Amino acid sequence: MIRLAKPGIPEAALSSVIEILKSGDLVQGRYVKEFETVLQEYLNTSYSIIVSSGTAALHLCLMALGIGKGDEVIIPAFSFPATANVVEIVGAVPVLVDITLDDYCLDVSGIVAKITDRTKAIIPVHEFGQSADIEPIMRIAREYDLLVIEDAACALGTEYNGRKAGTSGSFGCFSFHPRKAVTTGEGGLIVTEDRNLADKVQALRNHGISDNSGFVYPGLNYRMTDFQAALGLAQMDNIDKTIVNRIKMADSYNKLLENCDYIRTPVIFPDRKNVYQTYHILLAERIERDKLIEYLRRNGVQTNFGAHALHCLTYFKDKYGYEDTDFPAARQAYKKGLALPVGDHLKTGDIEYIVETLKNV
Repeated sequence: MIRLAKPGIPEAALSSVIEILKSGDLVQGRYVKEFETVLQEYLNTSYSIIVSSGTAALHLCLMALGIGKGDEVIIPAFSFPATANVVEIVGAVPVLVDITLDDYCLDVSGIVAKITDRTKAIIPVHEFGQSADIEPIMRIAREYDLLVIEDAACALGTEYNGRKAGTSGSFGCFSFHPRKAVTTGEGGLIVTEDRNLADKVQALRNHGISDNSGFVYPGLNYRMTDFQAALGLAQMDNIDKTIVNRIKMADSYNKLLENCDYIRTPVIFPDRKNVYQTYHILLAERIERDKLIEYLRRNGVQTNFGAHALHCLTYFKDKYGYEDTDFPAARQAYKKGLALPVGDHLKTGDIEYIVETLKNV
């Protein structure tokens, strides 16, 4: 079976994990601090805080910014549910805006119409490793005095006009889930340029403890273990090579699929660097996506749909009364989107075989 994704853990990382386990110093120690420093330098940001997951990162940012009951937060209608879930968890209302099928990110033209006097923030998602159209989003945020939390879970290394995704808003949030280019099993990262916000997030991730003043917030345990950090730290040595390899794979897919009339390949933007955390295609209406997934599985290729149309999920549909047709681009991306295998685990000839299998449908 050609797997959709497979973590690449260097041997050096495994040695470090054994050393840490023997030491007994397991949680938020030297390796976490080193991992934070390396990520801070890579993203060229002032502060970086490692946490237990990408979802935890989003949750902590909303808490640190004081977003809660009665507030509204604008998010894309197409994303992993965590983006909306954390807004619900703090008592705020996720306000959905449709996406574009060019980048699968927020449709900037739909944002202003959703702004009310209760809107406090926008969470743009850099979907599948493609940057959202972040500069006009930031302009809207400045004009309407809104906060921006970038959900860059899929976008470590993604760029927009040469600037790293996750470094434009008040916060940027990343994930180290196993399907990501750099993984710690579960894990997340928060970056910011604001020292006060960084200090608050650091306290909130550790039960609300401030180094100088004791327990100052009702915090959470969103810490990362040191052996997880060691896994991620070792992978950062090769992150540029990993990204280049993913881009080359995407180029191969694009070339081999260009004459396949039922598949739309990812759009390439000259001002954006897509790191292809997911190589996501869009199928023609006549193709039944779920049957195609099963056909590919029978032929030894693991695939899956890319993300969710949030308004089609039971919780949000029931609570807010959405119809399936409310956000047509999000629904189409959800129903007709397909993620193909990408990553360093692919062997020579795998992409050619996958494409040939697709063309034989």
